[in-house]
This record gives sequence, structure tokens and C-alpha cells, in this order.
Amino acid sequence: MFTELGRVIEELGKEKGINKQVIISALEEALLKVAKNKCGQNSEIEATYNEESGEVELFRFRTVVESVSNRGKEVSLEEAKKKDPEAELGDSQGEKMDTSLFGRIAAQTAKQVIMQTIREAERENVFQEFKDKKGDLVTGIVQRFEKGDVIVTLGKSEAILPIQEQIPKESFSLRERVKAYIVEVRKSTKGPQVLLSRTHPGLLIKLFELEVPEVSEGIVKIRCVAREPGSRAKIAVESSDPRVDPVGACVGNRGNRVQNVVHELRGEKIDIIPWTQDTARFACSALAPAEISEIMVDEDAHTMEVFVEDNQLSLAIGKKGQNVRLAAKLINWKIDIKSKVKDESAAPEPYAQLLEIPGIGKLTAEILYRANYATIQDVASAKLEDLIAIPGIGEKKAKKIRESAEQALQKA
Repeated sequence: MFTELGRVIEELGKEKGINKQVIISALEEALLKVAKNKCGQNSEIEATYNEESGEVELFRFRTVVESVSNRGKEVSLEEAKKKDPEAELGDSQGEKMDTSLFGRIAAQTAKQVIMQTIREAERENVFQEFKDKKGDLVTGIVQRFEKGDVIVTLGKSEAILPIQEQIPKESFSLRERVKAYIVEVRKSTKGPQVLLSRTHPGLLIKLFELEVPEVSEGIVKIRCVAREPGSRAKIAVESSDPRVDPVGACVGNRGNRVQNVVHELRGEKIDIIPWTQDTARFACSALAPAEISEIMVDEDAHTMEVFVEDNQLSLAIGKKGQNVRLAAKLINWKIDIKSKVKDESAAPEPYAQLLEIPGIGKLTAEILYRANYATIQDVASAKLEDLIAIPGIGEKKAKKIRESAEQALQKA
């Protein structure tokens, strides 16, 4: 049963990538379990792997007594003296057990325990290998399909690309190489699970790091990403070196760098936008290719009204609202697109004068009008605490509104 055991342990360790001592401990534990099943659970038995002989040796220890009441734990003085003439009452006498007496069932039990321990060790190895790789880009090979999920091999391990993390209408072939983003590594009853994604914004960042040396070196930084996987994406970039154009670096010579990323994402169009702290300017860039005429910003509510000429309206909104939706997601503000001509003709007469105050949009003008502020003069001469008390007008906004009204009066 245990011939050439040393060679088997060595081969298992190398093949499975498991520490040899883990296998030896499993083997010792398995044989100890078998021996106790045969001799009694209360028996004092030790299992030790002998590296020289290449076998697991079992030793049973029994106390020397005058009269035996439990053969699993006791041995008579007369029997003990046959093995050791100097044996005395109270001694603990050990004897090597013959493992061949355990039979085929015992060998199978031992094998099952060993294999279970090996499986657990393999699972732990997988978890340890990937637990710190969350957020990394990996390349694997499509191994099989399970109810829409794609099982991908990563070296000796497997990962799951769930159907909800796949780019819409994306298909894979067996043995195809695929790049994906590790979103999670978790333990489960079936072992560790490495979850991949092709829709996560982080995938886009990692692909640009791969294609653009300036990004991987940290000269160009991707500040934010908005994606509708498989259709369109927007990324905002900035450079820490004034000599490096962040947009040009990401586009590459003749667009080769961005096209490599587009190709990997199955034709997903990518808009590359210069990042700026100026929210209004950033929004104008994010809404490209539309040309923006005017922007009204409400910093407290993180909303903005964007006015465009009639011929730019469809460009700003985009097909099925995609352009403005991605722009709003990119800058993390609510954006309301309006036609400049339509808005001017439709401006309600009662608070039309309030709209002349810089920074005041239709919504704010309506709130002020309802609070009995109908003219620029009304707002400029209002007490600050009265403006703050109006629902929807905070302290910061109240100060800004009054200052803008005062400036408007001076220019009038």
C-alpha cells in the first residue's frame, strides 16, 4: 500500500504545487483515523512518516496494568514483559503496528482523506494566488461554457466570466484568448471563485495602461470613465507633464493606440476628453462633438442647464440620449440639455428678468419668483438670511445669487 510512497509524495507536491509537508500531514492523519477506527477511538496512537523507509509508521501506546479492562489502552504486565523484560506497572509501552492488517477498506479511507486534503490545499493555493489581484488585468483561455457563463483558465486555475459581466452580443470560441478584469476573489463551498468582467470601467483603464506607456508610467492619468459596454465610452485624462498632450498620447500615432483598445472591446467607440477642475469647461468637452452656447451651473445641487443651438441639439443628446447620459456619468452631475432658441422664446414673462442674473437658471428663477423676488433689484437688496430661508436655496447659493444680482445692477 505504501511502497515508493516518498516518490508519490514528491510527484504530488510538484504536480499540484502543494508543500510536501501538507501531503505528509494528510497521510499521517488518514492512517491515524483508520487505526483508531479499528482499535478504538480512545486508543493512544501516533502516526509518523519515516522519510528513510518511505512509509507512515503507526505506534500504539498502552499502559502496563495488573489486570486489563480495556485492551485498546492497557496491556498486562505479563504481556509487556515478553516485549520488554524491564517493563513495570504504570509504564507506557509502545509498539509498532502492522498497517497491512487494515485491509483494502482502510486503504481507500486513507486515500479519500488524502485527496480531500489535497483538494483543500489546491483551493487555498488558488485563493492565495489571486486574493491580492483584484483590479488586475488578466489573459486567459476559454475552457467551457456553463449556462451563459464562460469558464476561463488562468494558468492552472479557473475563473468565471459571468453572463452579466460580458459585453452585450459578445461571443467566444473554445480555446480563444480573452482579456478580462478581476472584480472579485471570494471563498465558497465549492472552493475559491475568481470573478472576471469585460464590462467594468476598470478594464478600460487597464487596457490603456497596456497600450499607452505614458499611462502605465503615471505621466498621463485617467481621472474618470463612463461606459456603455460594447457601444460607447468616455474617458477624461490629464497630464502631469505640460510637454505631454494627454489626449494625443492616448490616441497615438494615426490613432493606433486607441484603436487597439477599441478592437479589444469589440468596436466600442471611445471619446478621450481633457480633464479640468472647471466643471463648466469639463462638461463642454464631455458633450463633444456638440458645440455648447451657454451653461447655467447649480453647484449646490450638482445640476446644470446646457443651452445649444437647434442644429446642435441632436448631437448633444446623442442617439437614444447616449451622449448626454455618458457625459453626466463622467462628470457626475445632472445635465439638462435645452435648445437656446426654444428656451428664449419659451421663457415665462413673470421671471424673465431674473434669468438675466449670471448663474441663475430657469429652476432657480422660478423658486425666487415664488418667494416674491421678481426683479434683479429685489434679489440684490434682499437680506442674506431671507434668501437662505427659501427652500432649495442654501447659504453658499444665496451668497452667490445676491453677488451676481449686485454685479448685474452695476452693469445695467
